Amino acid sequence: MDSRNKPIVPPCQFVEDLHLVFGDNHDRATHAKGILLKGVFLPGKEAANLTKAFHLQDQPSTVLVRLSDNTGIPGICDAKSETNPRGMSIRFMMIDGRYTDVVCHSFNGFPAATTDEFHDLLVATWKSKGDVPRPTPLDIFYETHPRAKIFNNICTLPASFSSLIYYGVNAFKFTNSKGGTHFVRYQFHPEEGEAYVTEKQAAAAGSNYMFEELQRRLAARPFRFHYFAQLSGDGDKIDDPSLAWPDSRPQVLLGEIEIREIVEFTPEQHKGLSFLPTNLPDGIEPADPMIEYRGRIYPFSVAARQ
Repeated sequence: MDSRNKPIVPPCQFVEDLHLVFGDNHDRATHAKGILLKGVFLPGKEAANLTKAFHLQDQPSTVLVRLSDNTGIPGICDAKSETNPRGMSIRFMMIDGRYTDVVCHSFNGFPAATTDEFHDLLVATWKSKGDVPRPTPLDIFYETHPRAKIFNNICTLPASFSSLIYYGVNAFKFTNSKGGTHFVRYQFHPEEGEAYVTEKQAAAAGSNYMFEELQRRLAARPFRFHYFAQLSGDGDKIDDPSLAWPDSRPQVLLGEIEIREIVEFTPEQHKGLSFLPTNLPDGIEPADPMIEYRGRIYPFSVAARQ
């Protein structure tokens, strides 16, 4: 492992950093505004060739899906650009009680290469709040981290949570039943394709337009995502989530997620639910060191919500 990927900042500090950026709202430190959904996952025929993971064999599983706006502000307006990238977390639940989680968002990459760089970004962000003279700490950070500037300035507004591609930005190592291995990143493609609205259309639709659209959509019919594993190629960075792999890299269809209904959770249940990127089955293991560190951060976030 590159020495730059060995984190120095303690996991609990990230929750404090996010509270300084978004405020301590006794909710998720980020992606606070969300909705829980339920559906089914059907594995694809090629999935088992890549990994022996239990949910990617020949049996369907129930999925619990959380779709969300960015930021730690529970009541944020859906039409604000700050709500990008949108989030999707998925729990695959087998009939025998086993489950595994996937966490992703609607931008192909992460704003920082390492956890410590992400801490530096958060510090620069909250130190730039208010009437701070230019160049602000965030301006200075952007000079050497252009991907962070792109990430923080996504202006497109989706027509629906169901009209976005979601990316798992961290790499995993897949191992199949014969011992063969591949490094992969996840992508979830909407069956009906991508769709966006203008700022004027979003503002006219209201502050909760995406959640209300989702309720109308599910009242009429389910919607689906195709779940892909993008395979790494020569020269691709396995341990740097800030760098997207080329679109030319092959993708294997792992299966199809069909989202069918909204799950009614109490606020307390919602706050207690956590999707852990380190909750992995045999056949899938972290390839990017950021994954294990994220798994150490999440319990602090859960505790801070209560």
